[in-house]
Amino acid sequence: MITEGSLRVPGATLHHEVRGHGPVLLLLPGAGGDAAVLDPVADALADTFTVLTHDPRGYSRSALDGPHTEQRVPVHADDALRLLDAHSPGEPAYVAGASSGAIVALDLLARHPERLRRVVAHEPPSWSVLPDSAEQLAFFEEVHELFVTEGLQAAGERFLRGIGGAMRPAPWTRDPQPPPRTREMLARVTANAPLAIRYEHRSFAAYAPDVDALAKARERLFLAVGKETPPHLPSRPATVLAERLGLELAMFPGAHNGWSTHPAETADLLRAHLLGDTR
Repeated sequence: MITEGSLRVPGATLHHEVRGHGPVLLLLPGAGGDAAVLDPVADALADTFTVLTHDPRGYSRSALDGPHTEQRVPVHADDALRLLDAHSPGEPAYVAGASSGAIVALDLLARHPERLRRVVAHEPPSWSVLPDSAEQLAFFEEVHELFVTEGLQAAGERFLRGIGGAMRPAPWTRDPQPPPRTREMLARVTANAPLAIRYEHRSFAAYAPDVDALAKARERLFLAVGKETPPHLPSRPATVLAERLGLELAMFPGAHNGWSTHPAETADLLRAHLLGDTR
């Protein structure tokens, strides 16, 4: 059973959902995603964790108090912390994030390690850590310019070319009659896509993780990549960060969106890394 709620935070009201039992695990979606995008993974983990998901501010059912502005990683991490304070007060929690959600997880760990037990960050797209960061950040500027001048389709096509063969068709794309909750989710994330390109992609891509702070919390961190992602761009930041921190990369099924294409296997690996010692 899913329990829905709302949480007032500075500048927004966050829609969030809770299911399962056990220690709290906050799952963080990628750019433009929302709580329902994570349903398959969350459902598979609900026998072990109290799984907490939400619509990030400005997306889907999490309304901003004012107009949309450039999104900032620390603000999203502060939202995540407030969710943890509401649902796991005084008790360290688990966090796992994919794509942009992985960037938020890294910021949360760097600034509030005492609130977290373990963290899995799956392919955080922090291009700032790459030796060719200027080139990759320019690519995101190009995508944004295409969005402004030619529209969403042109920007989306350029984005997919730029990240290489790092995305796979999600299961719901093959279902001619998805259930109502999935249909509603698809409508929301379709509406979120232009917001992500306009207000999130560039600022999140330019985010520089605090490597020194992460090094102090390295025993709590697992950096993950999809087995099908290398050598494409989305796998590179996690690889660089793992090398800098002296961590072994965790290999997950699928590509950049493996949480959607392989939810059961992803849930098993998340459970193992968060609760077990796989090092």
